[in-house]
Order: sequence, then C-alpha cells, then structure tokens
Amino acid sequence: MQTVLGANGQIGSELALNLKLNYTSDIRLVSRNPKRVNDTDELVSANLLDTQETLDAVKGSDIVYFTAGLPIDTAMWVQQWPIMMRNVIDACGQHNAKLVYFDNTYMYPQTSEEQTEEIGFDPFGPKGEVRGLITNMLLAAMHEGKVDALICRAPEFYGPGKTQSVTNTTIFDNLRQGKPAKVFISDSTLRTLIYTPDASRAMALLGNTPDAYNQTWHLPCDDNRLTYKELVEFANKVMGKSNKYSVLKKWQLKLVSLFNHQVKETLELLPRYGVDNIFVSDKFKKRFPEFQVTSYKTGITNTLSEQG
Repeated sequence: MQTVLGANGQIGSELALNLKLNYTSDIRLVSRNPKRVNDTDELVSANLLDTQETLDAVKGSDIVYFTAGLPIDTAMWVQQWPIMMRNVIDACGQHNAKLVYFDNTYMYPQTSEEQTEEIGFDPFGPKGEVRGLITNMLLAAMHEGKVDALICRAPEFYGPGKTQSVTNTTIFDNLRQGKPAKVFISDSTLRTLIYTPDASRAMALLGNTPDAYNQTWHLPCDDNRLTYKELVEFANKVMGKSNKYSVLKKWQLKLVSLFNHQVKETLELLPRYGVDNIFVSDKFKKRFPEFQVTSYKTGITNTLSEQG
C-alpha cells in the first residue's frame, strides 16, 4: 500500500496517477474530503491535526507521501505545521512505513547563492522559520532512527491544472485572460521553476527507490533558466498575442498589502525575486540520468494549452 497524505492538490493528484501508471494499483488517498484519481484508489478522510486519525490513515502503508498543504496564512502555518509533522512522523514510525516528505525552499537564503542540498537554512520571516523547523524535526527523527524517510524539495511551481504559485497566478492566468502579467520586483533575474508533473513523477521515483532514503533530494528542474521578461515573451508567442506586463516594485507591493491579505502573505518572499534563483538539482540528475526533465518551453506550452 502506498498512501498519499494531502491527495487533493495538484502534486498529490499527479503523484497518484504516476504511482498507478508505474508502480502499484494499491493506493490510498487521504485528505479531509478525498476524491478518487484512479478507479482503484482507496479513499480515507482524515485530519492530520488529529493524532488518531493520522495513525488510522497511515496504518497498513508501506510508503507514505506527505504532500499536504495549507493556505498561505502565517498564523495557521505556525500553529498547524508542527502538529501535522509530528503526527505524520509518529504514525509512520509506529506502523513501520517509509515516509517521503515533499518540501519547499522557504527556509533557504533569498540570495543568488547556488542552492544545493547542503545549503544552510536562513529563513526570512515566520513562514520560512516554521518550514525550517518542521524539516529539522524530520531530519532529527531520521537521524535517531525513528523513521525511514527522504526529503524531496522543490522550488516554485508552474504547470497545468490546479497548480498554485505566484508565476501561475500573476503571469499565466493573467495572460490567458488577456490581462497584463504582473512581475514581482524584477523582470531580469533568472528564475528556477519546477513543472508540477515533473515534481510528482520524480517523487514517485524516489519513493520507490530503496537507496534514496535517509537523504535530501532536490527535485529536477530545467537548468536553462528564464527571466520573467523571457517567460512572458515566450508565453505570448505560444498564444499568438502581445500582452504586456508590469513590474511591481517592493514599495508598490507593500502598499497593496495594506488591503490585500494574499499579497501581505507574500512579503517575506519578495527578496528572492530581486536576485537570480539558482536551485540546483544535479544530485538527482546524476542518480537518475534516464529521467526526462520537461523544458520550460514545453512546460509553458502545455500549461497555456489548457482552456481557461
């Protein structure tokens, strides 16, 4: 049995598809209101803030993928993430299930320094701090032998379906609606983005590779990075349009944040948009040379080909 915790999001849904296609039909999908992805999926409703419900959701699993997300809300993150991580670690340890944790880079330095698996944590704000905290909780549990786990880490997403990210929301969604795209801070810094189908496919591969455990892995991204200027230009080319874009400076975003909660919640991430973002996934590519990483041009084309 392979179990996906947080199965309703884009990553969890695509993970379920990949598991069924390449590894097993014995899949359990867990969320508060789970929905079947494959016709053979087992559905379990559970709240990961509840210790017993988490234990019950994990029972009988060989591999557990922790892909759950929370709304971008600082107070909720600070309160709920540590409880969820502790419950998942304890449940996997008690039921002798392997754990694959889908992590992000919020705790990384927001500088142009190359980001490898060895980079130190240097969060800028409470969301980064709590993400660093729960990752360190898992690393400690791994080191102490409480759980057999691996961490797979991804930079900002882009992609089809229900993919939620700054780039999807401010760039692709606006362009598809004939509106000007909005770029945070700079249009000339290089961005590393991960295509959500690649992230899920790579996570399924890692989870089913025994020697990948007890390590941290950066999930694979196209190294031919684009600036937002280049990204908008290519998106327009794909759609046969000439939509414009505007660059929102830090002072403008701070002003908007006074009456827009979503923008307010992104303020601690703004420094990363002012510098090149060099997320390095060489470790994964060396270990899995056969894995085909989707190019930005193919991924953007696929994303924009959807009706919306």
